[in-house]
Amino acid sequence: MSETTRHAGDDAARNAAVRLAHVGIGAAWNVQGAGVAATVATLFGVTLDDTPNTVTSTGAIDALWLGPASWLLVSGTAPPGDFAACRTAVQAAGGALFDVSASRVAVAVSGARTLDVLAAGCPLDLHPDVFTPGRCAQSVFGRVSALYCRAPTGIVVLVPRSFGRDVWHGLREAAREYGYVEQAAQPWRAPYGV
Repeated sequence: MSETTRHAGDDAARNAAVRLAHVGIGAAWNVQGAGVAATVATLFGVTLDDTPNTVTSTGAIDALWLGPASWLLVSGTAPPGDFAACRTAVQAAGGALFDVSASRVAVAVSGARTLDVLAAGCPLDLHPDVFTPGRCAQSVFGRVSALYCRAPTGIVVLVPRSFGRDVWHGLREAAREYGYVEQAAQPWRAPYGV
């Protein structure tokens, strides 16, 4: 088998040291506000955990903690409800809701050498003993701002759309020495994106 295989079959993908896949984001809404948790729970059914670097999920939507009173709601399809109506409800609760769906792209990195690949561009300790499923953290990949989300099967890296190609190239270069496969694109699937 060659060093890389584009859109590998199931057997090749399972045995690869590194698997890379684009992850489609159907909707990404940034919600902000200290008093919006009850409104968000009513609108989307997801609990907003104010514990830093945590992810909560409804099974259809993941809520990634971004900072005090700020979360990113992500799903593979549009969240339930009309954006304008949801924004009005969140504003009435003293918060704000922004549609940032087009602002980020996501890549899933999995396989035995995932941590080695990500260490080439990220200073965080992403070891599974520290960065467990249900955790997220903001940092960089190279010089690009990145949001990392630990999923049960790997790590999803969200970066600004304008740098998506650069980060994809950087991940491929970092994975080259271990051997990798590029899997077919997949939609964001809660919990935690893969």
